[in-house]
Amino acid sequence: MTLALVTGASRGIGRATALGFARRQVDLVLLGRVSDALEQTAHEARALGRQVEIVPCDLEDAAQVQGAADAVAARPAPDVIVHNAAVIFRKSVEDTTLEEWDRQLAVNLRAPFLLTRALLPAMKRRGSGRIVFVGSISATLGTARSAPYNASKWAVSGFMKSLAQELTDTGVMTVAVLPGSVATTMLNGSGFEPRMTPEDVARTLVHYGLDAPLAHNGGVVEMFGT
Repeated sequence: MTLALVTGASRGIGRATALGFARRQVDLVLLGRVSDALEQTAHEARALGRQVEIVPCDLEDAAQVQGAADAVAARPAPDVIVHNAAVIFRKSVEDTTLEEWDRQLAVNLRAPFLLTRALLPAMKRRGSGRIVFVGSISATLGTARSAPYNASKWAVSGFMKSLAQELTDTGVMTVAVLPGSVATTMLNGSGFEPRMTPEDVARTLVHYGLDAPLAHNGGVVEMFGT
């Protein structure tokens, strides 16, 4: 049995990724706030014959993330972790509050760190595993009215690169996928037109979660769309 943990699976890229894994006969742990949308993702994956567990967690809350991570770590380690959940508040630097800055870095950067730190030891002991970070083209450029989001995504790439060095010869690999304009609610208000679908990104994430050679460890995959 192959098991994937996916954050932010209630909609968009995360939902498409969870269902993409389910179609590949992968069981799921969906970590995030409980909602009708997340329950619907779980329902559709179960309809495909998969076992699905929802682990309730507010990714803005470090204590909840650590608790959820510890709960997952107490079981057999996931074969794949997809760090997908993210938030953005589109405001100028002047208008961004400290709370908004902290919330974006908490979800986009701190939560992946805490989950990775908790689950990595078991993956290394097993000698296999894939850790896939959903970054953004925003990790390669500057964008007005999204400084905290961009900063968090630049940091995710840096974190992944350093992690990759620590994973050398362990049998565990990590990559970051950097989509551009995806047709999701997060794109609303950005001024950019969608250039790809969530399913386009999900197929890429599933590939790196299940099929890509370990030689991709430390890779950054940019997706610009069509």
